[in-house]
Amino acid sequence: MKDARATTAVLGFPGYRPQAERLAAAVGAVCEDVDIRHFPDGESLVRLPERVPEHVIVCCTLNDPNRQLIELALTSATARTLGAARVSLVAPYLCYMRQDKAFRPGEAVSQRIIGEFLARRFDALVTVDPHLHRTHRLQDAVPNARALAVTAAPVMAAWLTSRPWEPLIVGPDEESEQWVRRIASAGGYEYCVARKQRFGDRDVRITLPHRDFAGRDVVLVDDVISSGHTIGEAARQIVGKGAASVVVLVCHALFAAGALEHVEAAGVTEIVSTDSVPHPSNQLHLDHLLSEGLGRAWSNGNQAAQGG
Repeated sequence: MKDARATTAVLGFPGYRPQAERLAAAVGAVCEDVDIRHFPDGESLVRLPERVPEHVIVCCTLNDPNRQLIELALTSATARTLGAARVSLVAPYLCYMRQDKAFRPGEAVSQRIIGEFLARRFDALVTVDPHLHRTHRLQDAVPNARALAVTAAPVMAAWLTSRPWEPLIVGPDEESEQWVRRIASAGGYEYCVARKQRFGDRDVRITLPHRDFAGRDVVLVDDVISSGHTIGEAARQIVGKGAASVVVLVCHALFAAGALEHVEAAGVTEIVSTDSVPHPSNQLHLDHLLSEGLGRAWSNGNQAAQGG
């Protein structure tokens, strides 16, 4: 049997090197850098190692998608030119998954377009808790038999149960209920879900469920924080009801400009996130989850190719 380090390499994008190194260690592969230079006009020069093994795993989160998607296309094409037989993508945060239909005439359905873009360029794709609404399977968004979504819920639940407390777990909106239920059940914690009305990207109305928050340690759980207004409004109301502490536990810590300040101003005690997107709140590593996902993705794809 071939040594995995001789046949597989993880290529980490700039700004994501620590996560790429952890993934490489979990996979049992070498870790190399994708060197990227930006010209004054904004174009990207992408440089890979001179030699690549038969399986290249590109490790890149997509929180800056309009630039990174072009760089991913250049990376995958160059890896194949250099002799890679298989090119996989590990993108813990997967961009452009929200828009799964045209809500107004003339709108681009970005989920389908970007999904097909990635499916054509990579032999396998592993991501973490993509922000899907009406689409039930990642393979419906990314038409590739080796497209696989894993969930960070077990990692987040493990952190939650490692602390000596009995928190109340709260979801900020109806979409978070599956998260909240799964994470709370790991420790047998009480949970509830708020109701959200959205009037704009930064204009939301939160209605808390009927619970006694006074004196409780409350953990707000969500998959993505972008503008911070949903979590911030929920936290503000919970603090106003006398909670002893409010902790935010999130998978994808996007935190657009001003979002962190908005959430902190609401009275949040602590913010804990996975390392799917680099952020100072990162405490939870996903490397073993992603490594297992890669193994399953290739196993699933091989079974599909064999008709099994």
